[in-house]
Amino acid sequence: MKLKSVVFLFTLIFAASAVAQNAPHFDGQSWWNYVKVLADDKLEGRDTGSRGEHEAQAYAVEQLKASGAEPAGTDGFYQPVKFVSRKIDEANCSLALMRDGKREPLTLGEDAIIGLRVMPAPEVNAPLVFVGYGLKVPEKNYDDFAGIDVRGKIVVIFSGSPSDVPGSLASHYQTALERWKVLRAAGAIGIVSLINPASMDIPWSRIALNRAHPTMDLDYPEFDETQGAKLTVTVNPASADKLFAGSGHSFEEIAALGKDRKPMPHFPLAVSLAAKTKVEVTEVKSANLVAKIPGTDATLKNEYVVLSAHLDHIGVGEPINGDRIYNGAMDNGSGSALALDMAASFKKNPEKLRRSILLVLVTGEEKGLLGSKYFAAHPTVAPKSIVADINVDMFLPIVPLRLLTVLGLEDSDLGSRAREAAEALNVKVQPDPEPLRNLFVRSDQYNFIRHGVPSLAMSVAPEPGTPEVKLFKDWLTQRYHAPSDDLNQPVELAAAAKYEEIVRSLLINVANGDRRPAWNTDSFFRRYAEPAKTGE
Repeated sequence: MKLKSVVFLFTLIFAASAVAQNAPHFDGQSWWNYVKVLADDKLEGRDTGSRGEHEAQAYAVEQLKASGAEPAGTDGFYQPVKFVSRKIDEANCSLALMRDGKREPLTLGEDAIIGLRVMPAPEVNAPLVFVGYGLKVPEKNYDDFAGIDVRGKIVVIFSGSPSDVPGSLASHYQTALERWKVLRAAGAIGIVSLINPASMDIPWSRIALNRAHPTMDLDYPEFDETQGAKLTVTVNPASADKLFAGSGHSFEEIAALGKDRKPMPHFPLAVSLAAKTKVEVTEVKSANLVAKIPGTDATLKNEYVVLSAHLDHIGVGEPINGDRIYNGAMDNGSGSALALDMAASFKKNPEKLRRSILLVLVTGEEKGLLGSKYFAAHPTVAPKSIVADINVDMFLPIVPLRLLTVLGLEDSDLGSRAREAAEALNVKVQPDPEPLRNLFVRSDQYNFIRHGVPSLAMSVAPEPGTPEVKLFKDWLTQRYHAPSDDLNQPVELAAAAKYEEIVRSLLINVANGDRRPAWNTDSFFRRYAEPAKTGE
């Protein structure tokens, strides 16, 4: 009887242990509680360098301390970052098309917007030339500039890429750095961008609404990626035909080709662009937050799996339906809340991690991925010690989680690890279904990729052919970068919890794997990697 009792006791202990191991670590509610603080009106949309962002950072640091995470910045949990802020003085700016000596004014906001990611010259007057997608992709022997003279001219570019250029490759060559390398070599002095109507996330009315909101750049000479550029302009698709008058082509023709990613013609336009600009410049200070959950392996604890998310949003802007606060609950209160919830979960349910986990809450994402650009170039740990980045940005738990989009799915073995973690919870996985939106280069994982770190980003996805597809489209149209991305929107807490389980499982997989993640041999981004000396 005693033997049977002992056996029974051990059986109960084993069963309880198994249940504990398989029990969910998240309920969705704890995540939402963090979101409610970060997206509260009191923080005024967490604009980069604002009081609201500083308060959000202080709150995040308190939560990280409470979870037992260790400071890993250059100043405790902080890594200070300096910015230069540019605000357009639109009353002293103008744009006009010059045709046969006649001036045709373009209305700022209605017809076009002057971009400030590039510091514009006070005056520019130059011919326009249409260069299709404006891409040069050596890997595909593709060159939109072959046989056409753009020296001293402003190039007009239709956003997107031809169908025979893979999505991640096309996205890479559409980044400001890569595009301007080609344009500078060709002698162009500026860019007019035409938005592809088939891939617009939000309507022009909202794009134009906050055009007077400050734009920022990193205030360090090493990050000047567009030296020599004198002007950037974005044109309303509804006004784009004004550029093509007299050229023998129409914007309708060009947009139809772009919608299907077909080859485009290249030709001089019958107009020049005259611009006058005035910009107010100020300095802004903010910081990235960096925290560590230490590993236990004597050697591998000095390697790091990064979980990144951006804490900033776009602050206070022009009112929509009377609301001026752009709260950013999903973008990206959701990802920042996940990082805080993840730290709390590792305290509540500890794991024996071989590698360390680095929680990085970056600033300035909405200003052009600036905080992560600075961190990736100047990490607060040894540069070669970062083995992977799992980036969480606007993962949108607005429907039940049955399908997961993984950006970077086919680029490194992080993709197969993510698939395994998702399928263990009966979640299907898909690669980027919308390559025209260039999502792979539009969030912070891309800066880690540029430094050779295998990276990915994941989001809840609508199941094709269901009403969920319209739900996601409506969210982008109505809530993305709008005040209605607030706490008064429907969320699926169960979807958030399941997503967090997948992220946690992936973090543990990478932290405890014998080998660090590796680029797939056929990935374009493999070129950025250098062999690591430890953990191989």
